[in-house]
Amino acid sequence: MNRLVCISDLQEKIALYDDMKAYRDLCDIFYQQLFRTAYAFVRSKESAEEIVSDVFIKVWQMRARLPKIDNLNVYLYTITKNLCIKYITRQYKNPVTSLDEISFETAIDFNTPEDICISSDVMSKIKTAMDTLPPKCRLILQLVKENGLRYEEVASILDISTLTVRNQLAIAVKKLGKVLPVYLGYPENLPTAKTSTSNTKL
Repeated sequence: MNRLVCISDLQEKIALYDDMKAYRDLCDIFYQQLFRTAYAFVRSKESAEEIVSDVFIKVWQMRARLPKIDNLNVYLYTITKNLCIKYITRQYKNPVTSLDEISFETAIDFNTPEDICISSDVMSKIKTAMDTLPPKCRLILQLVKENGLRYEEVASILDISTLTVRNQLAIAVKKLGKVLPVYLGYPENLPTAKTSTSNTKL
């Protein structure tokens, strides 16, 4: 059973049968991804955890409508983004009118055997290079590279155009591609790289 079929099955079980196991399985699938996104916005572990908890509470409260949601990925990330913006507005008493106003703190996740072999020196270079990117560019890079979202999904979640997503990724590749080909998924001897318009990964 592929991931999309699995998620659709969980949505149906939660909606029709109030299935708590299905609900917990759904939370397990999305928790880390949503936490990384919330943390990028609010830069606080505790606050990010609270926000993601609120997201899943909302999912349970509106569970009867789950089967009508075609793309749960986009739905959950959008709720997370909106709750984060509300949190930032409440904390700083200044309404957020643009993502450009937010200083995102992105997180890099190393889970695969190849990633584990990356030296601490390379990891430090990745972090340093990431910090040179514009804030929104870092967030988009995380959503695509770390969370595996498609360009169209990122555009919908952040309420920007797909072209903007592609352009921001092009900036990331231009700045990071030469020094960090391993992180971007390119061969080490590749000097530059172009973004793909058909894949979800850089």
